[in-house]
Amino acid sequence: MRAWLVAIATGSMGPYGPLGGPFRSASPHTPRPPPPVQPLPARLLARRAAGNVGSRGGSLMQVLTISPRGYCYGVVDALTMARRVAADPGVPRPIHVLGMIVHNRHVVEDLRRQGIVTLDGGSREALLEQIACGTVIFTAHGIAPEVKAKARARGLTCFDATCPDVTRTHDVIRDRVAHGAEIIYVGKRGHPEPEGAVGQAPGHVHLVETTEDLEGLDLPGPVAVVTQTTLSQWDTQALIDACRARYPGAEVFNEICLATQQRQQAVAQQAGAADLVLVVGDARSNNSNRLVQVAQEIAGRPAHRIDSVEDIRPEWLRGVRTVAVTAGSSTPTQLTNQVVDYLRALPDGGPAEGAAPPPPAAAVRLPGAR
Repeated sequence: MRAWLVAIATGSMGPYGPLGGPFRSASPHTPRPPPPVQPLPARLLARRAAGNVGSRGGSLMQVLTISPRGYCYGVVDALTMARRVAADPGVPRPIHVLGMIVHNRHVVEDLRRQGIVTLDGGSREALLEQIACGTVIFTAHGIAPEVKAKARARGLTCFDATCPDVTRTHDVIRDRVAHGAEIIYVGKRGHPEPEGAVGQAPGHVHLVETTEDLEGLDLPGPVAVVTQTTLSQWDTQALIDACRARYPGAEVFNEICLATQQRQQAVAQQAGAADLVLVVGDARSNNSNRLVQVAQEIAGRPAHRIDSVEDIRPEWLRGVRTVAVTAGSSTPTQLTNQVVDYLRALPDGGPAEGAAPPPPAAAVRLPGAR
């Protein structure tokens, strides 16, 4: 097992707090030890070694549900806030979200049914120009202070659903810049989280996605390295090592969130007992895409990301006896459960030629939604 899989930082979880203040934020969390990631049960390993793990009653496909999976606390906080805002008649209308509140189109569609309009495409600052009045919700990915200030200057009612882990990253950036450091931010270009992070200290935060990006920098004075929260340790280690080689005195702040690390570790530990891994998640969900990568490159198993049960291709399942299923941290549970139910009803070895296609995706309803 690679060393990064064992290095799990302390996480946090807590109750949802009341909304309040000029900017309503995701609630603070009371630290507590993270739940342990359970290794694959010995009985399943033994059955696989014996060659009969693929059959339930000798005929049905074996489905391994990897745990933990699905919603993290940052996503739950953001969706809870959105639901409360939509249900409050005192909140000025219309209600807009700057970007997808979390990266899942099914969630966005459910918010639309509740009266929340999602603006997408372009920077957060550009999207804000489309809002003349009412209420704006900032997404879980974080927001630049300049965009917040412009929203307030427009007289908009603002709710900030930034994930607490992202807020901590912003705090680190501002603190190190205040002490004279330049920031190398290891992140995914085009993702909204780096946009908010770079906006914490414009001109002092340098987005690096590749070693070529790093080689193009010539930074004076002290340097601090900060990471996007939804990457993987495996993904970032080479870049972090390159940063240390180029700037030997650099401070490194590994800000990959606990939920991301736990889900990746679970895939690395548990997916090896499966013939195939399916990750339920949106195409724009960075953490979902990283789970596919971990399954392929760390667990050594074929893996596919699917938006919903509709995306499952019969040819993937030909000759397959055991399928492992996990989900990104912004994937609704209904979608994952439907995938599991569909697979459990299939015969050992996959669907027969001419079998009915997977059913349509389930309609997503957020907790408490009418």
